[in-house]
Amino acid sequence: MNIEWRKSSRSGMGDTAGDCVELASLDGKIGVRDSKNPHNGHLTVGRDTLRHLVRQIKADKLNL
Repeated sequence: MNIEWRKSSRSGMGDTAGDCVELASLDGKIGVRDSKNPHNGHLTVGRDTLRHLVRQIKADKLNL
């Protein structure tokens, strides 16, 4: 099975150009991995879980 990993088109911008994650569709779930270390494995999360996390990040509700 060939997995298509995608990185944001904005990942090469600014001071954080190297701080990126890649996403892939995996059997109805989403794979998330570090773009700098793609061979170190990935996390698999549900679409709703990822959607909630992104909302929390955009709303600056996490101490990141």
